[in-house]
Amino acid sequence: MNAIIKQGGHQYNVTEGDVIRVDQISKPEGSKIELDKIIMAFDDKESVIEKKALKSLKIKATIQKHGRYPKIRVVKFKRRKHYMRTQGHKQGFSEIKIESIK
Repeated sequence: MNAIIKQGGHQYNVTEGDVIRVDQISKPEGSKIELDKIIMAFDDKESVIEKKALKSLKIKATIQKHGRYPKIRVVKFKRRKHYMRTQGHKQGFSEIKIESIK
């Protein structure tokens, strides 16, 4: 069974056993979480969009590790004005493994 979930402002198409990177979750590594924002679920033969049926679905996942993406550079620049500002940013992520979709 596949499901489309919403986590941290992004949408992900997940199946059982998938490992995805989402925005950082403030729980320790190894803890189990339950994803409740399910947009759509579908199988080989049928799809589920109804809100009542989606509320009965449970997606269980485990946080495998936390990390940070590589640094990106943000540059503000105005030509001929002697103005340039540089700023760096590293976004945090959590890697989760989808255990079951039921």
